[in-house]
Amino acid sequence: MAVYFIWGTTYLSNAYGVDEVPPFFWGSLRFILAGAFIWIFMKVRGLDTSISREQFKNAAFAGFLFLTVGNGLMCWALQYVDSGFMSLIVATQPLVLLFMMWILQGISPKLMSIIGTIFGFVGMYLLIDQEAFNYSTNQIIGIALCFVCLVAWGYASLFVVRVDIPKSHFLNTAIQMLTGGFFLLVISFCIEDLSFSLITDTSIVAYGNMLYLIFFGSIITFTAFNYLLQYVSPEKVATSTYVNPIVALFVGWYFRDELVTSQSILAAVILFTGVYFINSERYSKK
Repeated sequence: MAVYFIWGTTYLSNAYGVDEVPPFFWGSLRFILAGAFIWIFMKVRGLDTSISREQFKNAAFAGFLFLTVGNGLMCWALQYVDSGFMSLIVATQPLVLLFMMWILQGISPKLMSIIGTIFGFVGMYLLIDQEAFNYSTNQIIGIALCFVCLVAWGYASLFVVRVDIPKSHFLNTAIQMLTGGFFLLVISFCIEDLSFSLITDTSIVAYGNMLYLIFFGSIITFTAFNYLLQYVSPEKVATSTYVNPIVALFVGWYFRDELVTSQSILAAVILFTGVYFINSERYSKK
């Protein structure tokens, strides 16, 4: 339930956060604190935290792609793009990954994946090409950055399966969060307007959402995700791709009055159909 529903609500929590806190600083706090908590937990439990230089380098690079680029740019885009709308764009991740595997690894899609790709393109066209949305320059940039995030996540996903990283999922995640958060913090200090008053001016709503993201969005859901990978088939875990955007659309509409049009709903159905076809098909080498 955590992977299905909690991850779907993190778009809303991030949207509330960047209303008050600069987006890169917001992301850096979330991941540094969550990574530090996992690290302390491992130390208290006496778990092995040894890591080689090569493993640290690879985990740090993955953290940069997943969190600094992937999550950092999405937090920035949430200033201008509705959280539910963004979740539908993120739902096309399997489509982006399919093309990256084809281009970078020579793994060509079979018929079901090709059908899914067609559905994906149609759904994305319907989602973006809506008269109900009056796109500003920042919104267009935000949508474009979402696709940059998808490419970063896709490349990182392919990267981590072929390099030496810590065998412990907790240690690997702690390193990724700490390094990804550190890079976000450096970016924040370079380009964002930070002051001490940020601490006192931030509302209890933002602080509450930060705690929610740290403990529920990062720590609890990550643990649940790894548990499912061990005891449930990957295909069943992947079905969260269909549920997360629906949750994000609903909570964004309910709590923030985000616009949900009939065309968006139609686009979502077509996108999910495409993702289903892609996830149901295995790939064959050229």
